[in-house]
Amino acid sequence: MERGTINPALASSLVHAWATEFNRARREAPIIASMWRLRFAAAVTFVTLVFLAGRALAETNADAPTGKPDAVIDLATKQGVDVVKGQWRYSDTKIIRVDFKAAGPDKQPTGKPIKTSDFTPHAGAADFDDSKWEILDPTTLDARRSTGRLCFNWYRINITIPSSINDVDAAGATAVFETSIDDYAEIWVDGELSRALGQSGGSIVKGWNARNRLIINRSVQPGQKIQLAVFGANGPLSNPPTNYIYMREAKLELYKGGVVPVAITPSEVNVEVIRKDPALNAIVPSNPKVFKLAEGFKFTEGPVWDRKAGYLLFSDPNSNTIYKYSPEGNGQLAVFRQKSGYEGADIAEYGQPGSNGLTFDPQGRLTIDQHGNHRVVRLEPDGQLTVLADKFEGKRLNSPNDLVYRSDGTLYFTDPPFGLPKFFNDPRKELPFSGVFAVKDGNLKVVTNDFTGPNGIAFSPGEKYLYVGDWDEKKKVVMRYEVQADGSLKSGKLFFDMTKAPGEDAIDGMKVDKAGNLYVSGPGGLWIISPQGKHLGTIIPPKHPHNFAWGDADGKTLYLCAKSGLYRMPLNIEGTRP
Repeated sequence: MERGTINPALASSLVHAWATEFNRARREAPIIASMWRLRFAAAVTFVTLVFLAGRALAETNADAPTGKPDAVIDLATKQGVDVVKGQWRYSDTKIIRVDFKAAGPDKQPTGKPIKTSDFTPHAGAADFDDSKWEILDPTTLDARRSTGRLCFNWYRINITIPSSINDVDAAGATAVFETSIDDYAEIWVDGELSRALGQSGGSIVKGWNARNRLIINRSVQPGQKIQLAVFGANGPLSNPPTNYIYMREAKLELYKGGVVPVAITPSEVNVEVIRKDPALNAIVPSNPKVFKLAEGFKFTEGPVWDRKAGYLLFSDPNSNTIYKYSPEGNGQLAVFRQKSGYEGADIAEYGQPGSNGLTFDPQGRLTIDQHGNHRVVRLEPDGQLTVLADKFEGKRLNSPNDLVYRSDGTLYFTDPPFGLPKFFNDPRKELPFSGVFAVKDGNLKVVTNDFTGPNGIAFSPGEKYLYVGDWDEKKKVVMRYEVQADGSLKSGKLFFDMTKAPGEDAIDGMKVDKAGNLYVSGPGGLWIISPQGKHLGTIIPPKHPHNFAWGDADGKTLYLCAKSGLYRMPLNIEGTRP
C-alpha cells in the first residue's frame, strides 16, 4: 500500500490549532468548574434558605432543637432542682358542674343557659397561688398520683436560670423543657398555653405516653425566672384505665446559637375576659380568641398599622429596633429600622434607648418617638429624618413616649423620663417637668403638665377630646381634655381612676374605637371604658399588653404588644387609626 504524505504547512497549522484549543481548555476548565461550583453552592444556599424560611414561618413551640444539647439539668433530681432554685408542687383536680350557654345561631356560646362540666383548680396562670400545695421530692415524680380512672392533676415548678451549667454560659441559650406524663400532658409556660392549628406535642398532647418537648424561652438570661405548670391526664379518656398519673422524666435543656426574635405560626393562647357590662358583648366576641404571632423580643411597644402597605410596625426600645410584621401566610417578621432611637456612645447605660411610640401623619409619613435621642422625628420618603421636636425653651426633651396626630397635622406627644437610664433622677434630664406637648409647623408648646408620667394618648372620634394616661403607681388615672381650635387644651377632668385596682402596672398605651370606647393598658390587663366613663370589661391575655394598634383590612383586629411577644385579637368593632 502506498504511503501518504502530509503537507508540512498544514501539519504545522493543525498542531498550532490543537495546542491553542488545549491551552484554552486548560485555562477555562478551572473557571468553568468554579462557575459550576458557585451555581451549585447558590442552589444549595437557596434551597436551604427556602427550607429555613419555611421552618421559621411554620415554627411552633413544639419545634424544639434536636441533637445533643449544650447543657442538661435533670429536674427529677434534688441536685437539678437545686441548680434552678426550684421546688415541685402538686395538686389533684376535681370535676365540678358549672353554668354555661348552649350554642346559639352563630354557633357560639350565646344560646340558652345550660350546665356543663369543668375542673378545679385552674392552675396554669403564672401568678397562681400554689403555696398550700403538697411539696414533692423530685426523686418521687414517678410515684403514682391522683385518683385513678378518669382523673387529672397538676405539677408546678418555678425555675431560675443559672449563670452557667457545667461551664456552659446560659446567656442567650434556647431553653427546652422535656417531660413524659403517663398518659397525656399539657404544659403552661409563664401562664401561657400556646397552640397552633395542627400542632402535635410541645405545649399540648403529643400522644399516649408520648414525650413532650417544647421551647420555653428562645434567649434566656441568668437570673431569669420561668414558671412551668404541667397538667396531667389519665387515659385513654374514652376507656379510663385502672391506674394513675405519674411523671416519667423532667429535664431542662439548653441549646446555644438560637435566633431571636422569630415569627411563629399564629398560635392561639389562653385569654380571660371579665365582662362588667352587657355592652361589652358588642365589642368582644362571646368566644374570644388571642393569637401569638412572634416572640423572642426584649420588649414590644408603640405599634402602628400601615394601611397602604398592609403590615404592622412596632418598636423594641430595649433592642433599639423597629420591626415589621406582615400577616401573609403564617406571618413574616423583618427588621424595619435599626438604631431606631439612639446612636450615642453611652448606649450601654440605657435600658430602653430605642424608639417607642410610632404613628403616621396625615400624609402617611412615619413619625417616631426616640428615647435616647430625646426627640420626635419624621421619616421622609427618601429615608432622611426630619426633627419635629427635640428642645423646649432651650432644654432637651425627656424621652418622648406616645403620640397622636390631629387631622390638621398637629402632633401631640407625651414626654416622661422613662427612657432615661435613671428615670427622674437621671443627670441627662433637663426639663423640670413631664409634659404633654403639641407641635405644628415647627412651633412646640406645652399643652399640659398635670402628670407625673404622661404616657398613653388618644383622640376621641371627631377629635373633640384628648385622653391622656398617667404612669404613676400612686395615681393611675386617665384625664380627658377639651381640644381647642388653636390646639390648646382646656377643662381637664378625671375620666377614670384605676388607682385602687389590683396589679403592679399603671396606665400605659391607649386607643379608641369608632364608637368612642377607650382601650387602656391598666392594672391587670386591657381595660375597655365607654365614652361615658363606664368600665365595660377587661381583657386579660397571658402577657400584659403595654400597647396596641388596630390593624388588618377591616380595622377590627387589635394587635397587642405584650412584653416579649406580639399578639392579635379579632374584635367586633372597628378602631380609629392614622
